[in-house]
Amino acid sequence: MLNENLKTSEIKKIHVTLSEASYDIYIGRNLLQNVNDYFNLDRKVLIITDDHIPDNYVNAVKSNIKNSIIFKVPNGEENKNFDNYQQILKTLVENNFTRTDALLAIGGGMVGDLSGIVASTFMRGIDLYNIPTTLLSQVDSSIGGKTAIDFMHVKNIVGSFFQPKAVLIDVETLKSLPDRQIKNGLVESIKMASTFDKDFFDYLTTMPNILNNAEEIIYKSLLLKKDVVEKDEKEKNIRRVLNFGHTIGHAIEETMNLKLLHGECVGIGMLYFSSDEVKNKLRETLEKYKLPTSCDFDKEKVLELIKHDKKASGDTIATIHVNEIGTYDIVKMTIPEISKLLV
Repeated sequence: MLNENLKTSEIKKIHVTLSEASYDIYIGRNLLQNVNDYFNLDRKVLIITDDHIPDNYVNAVKSNIKNSIIFKVPNGEENKNFDNYQQILKTLVENNFTRTDALLAIGGGMVGDLSGIVASTFMRGIDLYNIPTTLLSQVDSSIGGKTAIDFMHVKNIVGSFFQPKAVLIDVETLKSLPDRQIKNGLVESIKMASTFDKDFFDYLTTMPNILNNAEEIIYKSLLLKKDVVEKDEKEKNIRRVLNFGHTIGHAIEETMNLKLLHGECVGIGMLYFSSDEVKNKLRETLEKYKLPTSCDFDKEKVLELIKHDKKASGDTIATIHVNEIGTYDIVKMTIPEISKLLV
């Protein structure tokens, strides 16, 4: 159990306004033990987590729920798959869950994605609450409603858009993460700042400590993403900009057999679609946080994976280019054109 005497910090709230399913995101410290203040858990709840999440986080939440079951998934991106999807569905059916019950995800992006696609498909939709515990999931997948599982070595190829009922971000959970995971998450904030907010980019390049500034990083990142998601819920237009660095980054992530983390691969991927000036700024920022700026990958395998990119349309893929920090261009490119960048 978390220390019940801990005081919560001032709570920041972001309201995401969407056409069909608006919701609130709460950001603060030491919030887990008061989860009922933010979520409607007076019903049967399946808590989905992974085996790397500290037990005291899960127990703090579970102690607030009268009727709950815990389902643990092995940690790792490779476990965001059909087997675990089916096992969770089996647990729901065997325990007589109904459409009036709820799922609660506690973990990183893998847990959130997997829980989301289960919630979106079980009985055509069951309430989902999310407690992201990594910086990457807090600044990125906690907002926007994207759910997915990987299939045939293609990342997020099977999925849906499904919004949570609410999101709770307890910044204290970051203290349990290794330094590499913290920096991995920071890349997504750098990515959003690169395309939308020069001042925020400058802030990220000069701040002395990530954890001490975590609330501000998360809050500013989510405000940027909120604006995009509200304008383009289903990724038909401007939301594509959030894929800066992902076209090549996702493919590198797969070909490296998960030796590099998601954010690390996105950071490398951003460099391929930047002007020389931006590339220098990005490289300097990534190096400041000891993040990789290159890796040895199989070019042909990367190109083959890019062909299955969800942003592909016919023979072209909508790629995001940054020629000046805080701005972007959407450029349709063919596979041969992308191939020329991989030199």
